[in-house]
This record gives sequence, structure tokens and C-alpha cells, in this order.
Amino acid sequence: MSASFRQETGDRPLTGEGGPVRVLVTGGTSGLGLAMATALAEAGAAVALTGRSGPRAQAVAADLPQAIGVELDVRDESSVTRAVDEAWSRLGGIDMLVNNAGIGMRTVNPRFMTDPRGFWEVPVDGFRAVVETNLTGYFLVAKEVTPRMLAAGGGRIVNIAVSTSTMHRAGFVPYGPSRAGSEALSHIMAADLRDTGVTVNLLLPGGATVTGMLPLDAVPEGHAFLDPAVMGPPVVWLASDDASGVHDERIVATDFAHWLQDRTTERRS
Repeated sequence: MSASFRQETGDRPLTGEGGPVRVLVTGGTSGLGLAMATALAEAGAAVALTGRSGPRAQAVAADLPQAIGVELDVRDESSVTRAVDEAWSRLGGIDMLVNNAGIGMRTVNPRFMTDPRGFWEVPVDGFRAVVETNLTGYFLVAKEVTPRMLAAGGGRIVNIAVSTSTMHRAGFVPYGPSRAGSEALSHIMAADLRDTGVTVNLLLPGGATVTGMLPLDAVPEGHAFLDPAVMGPPVVWLASDDASGVHDERIVATDFAHWLQDRTTERRS
């Protein structure tokens, strides 16, 4: 494991004697990805954030400390290889991958919350686009990063997930199945990587979050939705030494403080 995981006290806990923790955040130009990239960078990590538009990713990264923007289409194997090569080269390695890039129900139904449609009404090309991004994309990026982490002696993978109710909700094809698949993928990745030095965990907000995935007519009711910043504390913790050895957990951001307290109590008992 890189020395950059050495935990230090202070305002920048992700900068240790070996340098900053090096993190690749896919889909980091907006929503949950931007919130996590921001929290990690402000905590001292060196962050490579990706987006399908290279110039946009670079512009977003320019506003963060120690961040770079990298063009990446997670559905394209050659794009994944190029992006991981670039991030690894420019950061000097990747200690943690945050698999976050995704698209939502607006892809197939812009009014999915107020006018849900049956699965038989979903266009096939829309179904494929969502599954290829949310499931195949997680697989492709992890497949590219994992051998490098193993060769480097370890690393961490955080797969962003959603609530079980969202996976099963009426009118949520293809988003629900794509997220159910990515959660199953995460557990299998964890099983395959057990005792290798590479850990895999799931992180989810704990409710609907104000991002571009929401339909436009839902945003005015924003008081009912979570702020993407809720993902900051748990993802920073997962990058820290305190999370060393944490493996195959499903962490809910809204319950993170209680989860962490319970975990601390159990370890002391």
C-alpha cells in the first residue's frame, strides 16, 4: 500500500509523509462526483476527475487544489485505457478509484418521477446506454485499474450505489437494473480481491440527491432531496488510514456517523 495513505492530523488528512493520496473519480464534473472530488481535494488528496468532455473536466479541475481533468467515456474500452494511463502517469499512481460515472432515468424518460412508464415502453437504445454506462462502465474502469493496484501492492475501490428501493421501483427500467447489477458486481469484485491488499466497498447517498439526474420539474422541491455534499465525509474517510482493511461494506452516507460510531465501539470491545 502506498505510503500516501498515512493518516496525519490537521485540515488535510489525506496528505501524509509519502505525499497525497491519489484518487481517480469518474464522472467528477458534476453531482455526486464533483462533491466527492471536491471533498477529497480539500482534504489533501491529488485527484484526477473525469468527464466525457475533456475541456469541461479540465475546467472543473482547475477550481480544485491538486486536481487534474481527464477525458473519459466509460463505455469505450480504448477511452478507459487512455484515461487510466493518463491519470496514473500524471498522479504517479492511483491509490483509490471512485467508480461514479453514471446516467439516470432522464435518458429514457425526462418525466420519470411524475409520469413513470412501463419497461415495455423503454427504447432499446436507451436501455443499452444506461446499462453500458452504469454497469459495464464500472467493470471496464475497475478492470483497467485493478491489475495496476495489485502490482503496486494494494489500493481501494469505491463503487457508488443507490438504495435497494430505487433498484426495485416501478418505472425505473433501465436505471434500477443497472444499479442492481453494479452492486452485485461490487460484491463479486470484493470476493475476488479478498486478502490481496485491494479493498472494495459500496457507498450510497441514502436518498434522492439534487443532481442532473433529477427531472427538471422535481428540482423546485429540492428541500426533499439530499445535498451531494453528504458524500464528502465518508469518501474522505474511505481514503484515509482509518479505513485500512475495510472491505465489502455497504456504507450509507446519511447514516455514516452512526455507522462509524458503531464500528469504533465494536473494535474497542
